[in-house]
Amino acid sequence: MAARNTARKRAFQILFEGDQRGAEVLTVLADWVRLSRADTRQPPVSEYTMELVEGYAQHAKRIDELIAQYSVGWTLDRMPVVDRNILRLGAYELIWVDATPDAVVLDEMVQLAKEFSTDESPSFVNGLLGRLKELKPSLRRDEV
Repeated sequence: MAARNTARKRAFQILFEGDQRGAEVLTVLADWVRLSRADTRQPPVSEYTMELVEGYAQHAKRIDELIAQYSVGWTLDRMPVVDRNILRLGAYELIWVDATPDAVVLDEMVQLAKEFSTDESPSFVNGLLGRLKELKPSLRRDEV
């Protein structure tokens, strides 16, 4: 499970970097892969990291709509960048990755919030992803 934990952390970092740079996450992912192949001091980008980033990119519009709709008191652009990208990653894995148990997704995203964000962020991330978990069957529609 440590490999999945690392893969999630790297996927979060790629989403965060894309958000900060105003770059497409698939471009950032390609940069990370290219760098890891060119410089042996850089850790390789795992298959699961690639799956998470590519999956998020495929559903990014719908994920942002869901986060904006269900986050109480926060607009997407006012939300801390770290929290926004943890939520993006968590929403993707929670709603579209059947192989990962929901409780694992929530726990992993809360851990990322504890490691990278504010003291209030873990409960915010847990609350919003918990709400999406409850609504999961109705949320899993194709984007229009």
